[in-house]
Amino acid sequence: MSNKNPLLKKSAGSSSKQNIVIILAAIALFAIFYLINNNFASSGNVLNMTKSFVPYAILALGVTFVIATGGIDLSIGTVCIGSAVLAGAICRTGVSAEDGTLWLTIPIILVSGLVFGLLNGVLVAKCKLAPFIATLGTMLVSRGVTAVISEAIRETSSAVKYPPTGWFQKVFTNLNGFPIGLVWVLVLTIICAVVMYKTKVGRYILAIGSNEEAARLSGINVDKYKITAYAISGLFAGMAALFYVAANPSLNIASGNGMELDAVASVYIGGTSTTGGSASIIGTILGSMILVIIRNGLNLALSSGSVVSATNITYAVTGVIVVGAVMLDVLKKKSAAKVKIDSIPAKKEESKS
Repeated sequence: MSNKNPLLKKSAGSSSKQNIVIILAAIALFAIFYLINNNFASSGNVLNMTKSFVPYAILALGVTFVIATGGIDLSIGTVCIGSAVLAGAICRTGVSAEDGTLWLTIPIILVSGLVFGLLNGVLVAKCKLAPFIATLGTMLVSRGVTAVISEAIRETSSAVKYPPTGWFQKVFTNLNGFPIGLVWVLVLTIICAVVMYKTKVGRYILAIGSNEEAARLSGINVDKYKITAYAISGLFAGMAALFYVAANPSLNIASGNGMELDAVASVYIGGTSTTGGSASIIGTILGSMILVIIRNGLNLALSSGSVVSATNITYAVTGVIVVGAVMLDVLKKKSAAKVKIDSIPAKKEESKS
């Protein structure tokens, strides 16, 4: 496909403008929450926001590939926590505990996420299940498996605990006071951007989201690249678990509830089309940043004696933002369709002359 296509240039320009709007919104929100509570800009709170931002951003990066195909993955939140709990079970049984072999849990977490991603891909691509139904099913399966493992190994009724280790936190969350997770997010963002825009995998994924039947007729193995998209989403859910565990060594089995919705919301806010065919990797990161700022800012603003739950307000605000982002996507598609229709008569007149 030629890069000289004016429609592609227009789409890229629109995405850049939307990213600028999101950045300006983030700056405005940061300033507003700082005026409400000066502690919002404190180094400790910024570090806390960073710890919260990293796993959500990584989840969102992975699910961007699925949404780019026109699908959805509702299982990533519970798969993320389930992968961490599985590794925690290994820690508790002594295979990988304080003896210095905690690193063995890292591939287990990643493989666990990848397996669930592949399962989702097979259910959607080969079994022809609707993505919503397939990933809803695997979400419930992963939640059930996590509960069973947790019940089998925990000493209390509340949480699974990882052993305290210095290197694990340094690698995945806090390196001598520096939020090293941001470096990981930057590296993963670059990798995702290259894969999405510069490789056959990304181009085929976008082609499938744009028009699946046309992609199939052009010779693209649609099933293969759908499975690949879901596998990437699952693998990134496993990666997100590493950073979540590093920041939260004590895991509750309900921790993953709602994480997938925040990740999907970040993707939509960032400008990725809800019906597939176009994706904004940078926008996904910016969308995650917006949600973390809103969540943390509301928690601080409503923490002092307020009868209103900050969590509930956050859900309401996030819902409004997501609806607005989806409406904007619909309007952009209508505008693009109108441009195509308006250009048809001109082309016919040119052919006659």
